[in-house]
Formats: sequence, C-alpha cells, structure tokens
Amino acid sequence: MIRVTLPALGALLLVAATPARAAQPLPVSFHAYRTASDFNAPGSGFEGARVTKGGSLTYGSSAGTADYVDAYGSPARTYSYARWTSPWFQTGFGFTELVSSWNAVTPAGTWIQVEMQASVDGGATSTKWYTMGRWASGAGDIHRNSVGGQADADGYVAIDTFFAKDHPLAGYRLRVTLYRLPGSSAAPTVSSVGAVASDMPNANAYVPSPPGGAEGIELAVPRFSQEIHTGEYPQFDGGGEAWCSPTSTSMILAYWSRGPSPADYAYVQSDYPNVVDPWVDFAAAHTYDYHYQGAGNWPFNTAYAASYGLQAEVTQLRSLNEAEQFIKAGIPLVASIAFEPNKLDGFLFRGTNGHLLTIVGFDKAGNVISNDPAATSDATVRRVYDRAQFEKAWLKATGGIVYVIHPSSMPLPAAAVPQQPNW
Repeated sequence: MIRVTLPALGALLLVAATPARAAQPLPVSFHAYRTASDFNAPGSGFEGARVTKGGSLTYGSSAGTADYVDAYGSPARTYSYARWTSPWFQTGFGFTELVSSWNAVTPAGTWIQVEMQASVDGGATSTKWYTMGRWASGAGDIHRNSVGGQADADGYVAIDTFFAKDHPLAGYRLRVTLYRLPGSSAAPTVSSVGAVASDMPNANAYVPSPPGGAEGIELAVPRFSQEIHTGEYPQFDGGGEAWCSPTSTSMILAYWSRGPSPADYAYVQSDYPNVVDPWVDFAAAHTYDYHYQGAGNWPFNTAYAASYGLQAEVTQLRSLNEAEQFIKAGIPLVASIAFEPNKLDGFLFRGTNGHLLTIVGFDKAGNVISNDPAATSDATVRRVYDRAQFEKAWLKATGGIVYVIHPSSMPLPAAAVPQQPNW
C-alpha cells in the first residue's frame, strides 16, 4: 500500500453507488480564480483582503483577530486576518465530490486557510463552511494540515476531498482567509484558488478510451525512485511507499528546471550523507500534512510545486484520451491510481490502496509510459503500463485525479467538453 487514503476509498464507494451515465461526458467541472477580474467578479466578498496590481489576492487590512493553536506543535499565537469569498459557482450537474487547490506564497509569520460551502436543494439552502486545508510553505508558524471531524448531514472532508452525503449538491463557493502576525508587514499572496467538482458514474460502465494522438510521444521527465528513500525522515512518514506523491511532484518540477536549491536541501545531505535525490526528501518535508501524517495530500503537493513559480492545480480527467492532449502540449501529469492485486501488469507491488505516479508519454500502441516512483532504483523508474488496465485503475479509484503543473506562460490544451471544462 502506497497512499492509503480516505479520498481514494471514498471515491471507490461513491462510484459503486452512482448509476451509469452512458453516452454522455463524465460530469466533471474545474473552475479557478487567477486574475484581478476573477477575484473582483460580481458576488465576491472582501473583508480586508485586496487584489494586487499583478492580479493576486493578498492581505490589505485587518478584518479581525483569531487565536490559533493546533495539536502538532504550532505555538499558540494571535493572528490578524483578512478574507475573500468567491461568488457562487454552478457546476451544471449535481456533484458529490470536490477537491480544492491553490497557489500561494506565505512568508514567515503568515499562512492561509481555504474553505468551501455548497448549495443544497437547488440553492434553497447552504451547507456549513468546510475547511479544505490550512497551508504554509514552511513550518515556523503553523504545521500545515487537513482538518478532520467535520462530518455532518451534508457531507464530510476526507483529507483533501469533500464527499457529499445522500444528496448531490448544485453549486459552491470558496473562501480564503489570509493570516499574519499583528504588526507584521509580511503578507500571504494567493495567485490562484479553484476546485474540481465531480459525480463519477458507475465504475462498471468503464470503457477504454480511444487513442488521442500522443502515441509515440515521450517527454524527457527525470526519473526519481521513492524506494531508495526508505527509512529517511521517519517524522515525515519515512520514505519508501509513503513518498510517491512528493517524488512524482519532484520529477515534474525537475522537468521544468524548477525546485529547491542545493542550499535548501544541504541539510538532507548532512543528515543522510549517502542520500540520492535529496530534493525528494525536501519535497516530502514541505508537503507533509500533519493531520493526515503523510506527504500524499493532493493540493499540498500542487501548492508546493506552485511555490517555484509554476501554475499548479488538482483536477480530474475523464479519460486517457484527455491525458494525451497534455502530453501533446508538452505537459506531463501526476496521476492518482488504486487497484486490487494483480490488476496492473508490471507494477512493483501486487496492488495498492492509493499511489501517485507520472504520465510522461504513450507508446505507439497507446499504452501509458510512466515514470513510476515505485521502483527499486532511479534506473528502473520508467514503466509501460497496459492502457486499459491503467485507465481502469485511475478512473475507478479517484475519478481521474491528476496534478497539472506547468509554467503559466504555457497554454493548456483546449477543453475536451467546452460546456463542462475540467481544466
């Protein structure tokens, strides 16, 4: 088991209970706020937050103070806060799952919290606000964490994913609270915040997707193994199978020639003189979720990647055909899969309750070329997986969850379903 995760297990339960929707696109919707006009859209609410000239959301003035202390060792402190609330966004279908992600810079003395509120009964009523994550790049102020114990009659949050209970939801809005120490001039800045909402059909309706035009393309993504880190930094879940997500994220960062500097990870080389790929250890420490007690939190990984000047979000794709459009555009992906024993030929282990790996290309037959961190060495990371086996392990487990990480100047492919864009 590599990423034992409630979101993956919850997705398996949901898809098993939802009726098939043949001959129509899978219901997935991604929407993000990234520009000044986005953040200032009609219906937005500002409580001390402001929009910068560059189009990002930042702290403007104090809307109040809040005491904060957690169970993970963060000191008890009082913070000033500012807040922004998005307009209501209608997905166009009843959704049962939602994952939020964000790109933020949090200088020392600052952090952010992202929340989601959904509309019920066609908008007649609303749910409470659910906390989707508390984020800081470092650990000097708070220990970044997901939040448990939020379940009620409308839904619950399992680490990084909101799941609706009993009834689908029609729309949602997001809220970002920006915290800083009183008297400080430092301010957190959010350049993007968004969410992917979905309602996955019955897994039994799965049909392999046709080729998408990326056959024979393989992107030159560097190869890093998670297994060579087994036993390193037990306080961050000890490497090995636990580090599939930060290892995959590190491969994509390296592809874009981004990531921590040698000075940043010098301490790793001091702690483990024989370490290989010390930037993976650094990534694990900086994506670690102190509530989940693991480095596999999806939006924490994309937020980490975004801290190096990239645009990064969590979304869901409907098929490998859609994934191929990214490969054709030169953009590799990180994908989340899960499968029962012996259902993915060539995988290092018999099966997994949750694993992150990359999609870097497709062979001429349309099979997936993956830099899979579940490998015993960097030299054995490259794998070719059967297209149908991989697609089923990906779509059935997480509804096609991917990290999309790229320079903001690099255009994404056109949305496959314009009336229901999922990136």
